[in-house]
Amino acid sequence: MEQNEQQPVFGIEKLYVKDLSVEVPNAPEIFLEQEAPQVSIQLNTTGRGVGENVYEVVLTVTVTANIGDKTVFLVEVGQAGIFRVQNVPQEQMEPLMAIACPNVLFPYAREAVSDAVVRAGFQPIVLQPVNFEGMYMQRLQEQQGAPDTPLQ
Repeated sequence: MEQNEQQPVFGIEKLYVKDLSVEVPNAPEIFLEQEAPQVSIQLNTTGRGVGENVYEVVLTVTVTANIGDKTVFLVEVGQAGIFRVQNVPQEQMEPLMAIACPNVLFPYAREAVSDAVVRAGFQPIVLQPVNFEGMYMQRLQEQQGAPDTPLQ
């Protein structure tokens, strides 16, 4: 029984939309545009402890569509989760919060973004899968000064 108590625990307590924003600043004229908008996507993840062995992680997805210098729409979704994490070594906590938690949250954020874009009157935006491990590794390299990257 004592050995069982030391097993790592990673559980989802709650998933929820913490923040949702939709802006269509140039409506209704923007709906008359024939040109396809340029879409850009930004991702950001934050995490914090909210109790003993309990953490909140928020994956923020910002989707902006522009035609020239006109904003077609801007959608921002803060998809959050409360996770229970126990018996995980401290050095594994950051990767867990930056990779595993966003991997859980991303499908929900993708659905919320698509739904918000459709409700704003546009064709759905389907976000492509994201490699959170690659993003984390890239961020680590940038923080360490990326000595293996040649200067240009």
